[in-house]
Amino acid sequence: MAKSPEIEHPSKAFGWAARDTSGLLSPFNFSRRATGEKDVTFKVLFCGVCHSDLHMVKNEWGSSIYPLIPGHEIVGVVTEVGSKVGDKVGVGCMVGACHSCDNCDNNLENYCPKMILTYGANYYDGTITYGGYSDTMVSDEHFVVRIPDNLPLDASAPLLCAGITVYSPLRFYGLDRPGMHVGVVGLGGLGHVAVKFAKAMGVKVTVISTSPNKKKEALEHLGADSFLVSKDQDQMQAAQGTMDGIIDTVSAQHPLLPLIGLLKTQGKLVMVGAPEKPLELPVFPLLMGRKLLGGSCFGGMKETQEMIDFAAKHNITSDIEVIPIDYVNTAMERLVKADVRYRFVIDIGNTLKSSS
Repeated sequence: MAKSPEIEHPSKAFGWAARDTSGLLSPFNFSRRATGEKDVTFKVLFCGVCHSDLHMVKNEWGSSIYPLIPGHEIVGVVTEVGSKVGDKVGVGCMVGACHSCDNCDNNLENYCPKMILTYGANYYDGTITYGGYSDTMVSDEHFVVRIPDNLPLDASAPLLCAGITVYSPLRFYGLDRPGMHVGVVGLGGLGHVAVKFAKAMGVKVTVISTSPNKKKEALEHLGADSFLVSKDQDQMQAAQGTMDGIIDTVSAQHPLLPLIGLLKTQGKLVMVGAPEKPLELPVFPLLMGRKLLGGSCFGGMKETQEMIDFAAKHNITSDIEVIPIDYVNTAMERLVKADVRYRFVIDIGNTLKSSS
C-alpha cells in the first residue's frame, strides 16, 4: 500500500511556540502536512490572542503538549485546494471530529467526544496540532469558515472564538428575542462582542462589571442600554428580578449568588468563562425561581458560519489592538492584567519572518 501524501510531502512552516510552563514564546520551525484531498491550505494573515492561549502556554489546565504553537482565531487567504485560491477564510477552535456520533450528526462537532482542538491536540495521523501563531495553516475543509468580503480580516479573527462563544448561547438558550433583557458579565474579549450580538438581535442589554470606569465605554461606544457595578449593592438590589438571562464571560473567581438574584423567574444564567477553580453554587435561589444555570462552549461549524454571516450583515467586528509577533510575550503579560481593549490580534502576514 502506498504511503499517504501527507506523510511523504510535509511543507516547511514557521511560527512562535512555547517550550515549557514559563509560557514564553519564541521562533519555531516545524512542518505542516501536505494538502490532502479534502484540505484547504491558507496563508495566515492575522491571529487573535485568546485568554485560552494564555492558559495553554502555561499549562494551567494541565493538558498542554510542548512545543505548543497557540492560536485559534486564525484568518487568511487560500493558497491551495478547496474553494477558490484567494478566498478569505478562517479556522476557529477545532480542526477535527468523528463525523459519526449524535453530536456530529446534529452539527454540534464542538461537543464530539473525539473533537480535535486547533492546537495542542493529537491529530488523526498521530501528529500534534499547531495553531495560528504561524505562517500557514492546513485544515480539513469542513472546519474552514468563509469570511464575507465586507468583514475586515483583522477585526473578524476574534469572532472565530470569542464571537461564536457568545452567539451560540444567545441562540440556544432563547435569549435572542427582541425586547428581552439580557445581562453580560465582564466587558472583555467575550463580553464586548456579546453586547454587539445581543443588540443586533434586538435585545435590551445591561453590562455587569466590577469596574465603574467601563460605564461610559459600555453605554456610549458599545451601545449597551444600562450598566451595573457588581460591587454596588444598591445598584444590584434595584435590578433584582429584571433579567431574562445573563451571559457570564468572567474567567476569574466570582460569586454567582448576586447574578442569580438579577434573574426573573425562569431566568437563565449561562457560563462561558472558564475559571480555574470551582465556583460556589447556591442551590436554594435556583429552586425558588425555577432558574437555570447552564454552560456553552463555542459552536459547531454550521452555527459558526451562521454567526460570521450574521456579523457581516450587521457589521459586527471585535475591537482590537493589532500587534507584531515579537510583541506577543508582552501582550500575554498585559492580558493577565486585562490591559487590552478588547482583543490582541497578531499581524502574522506582515511581521512573522522565518528564521531559516
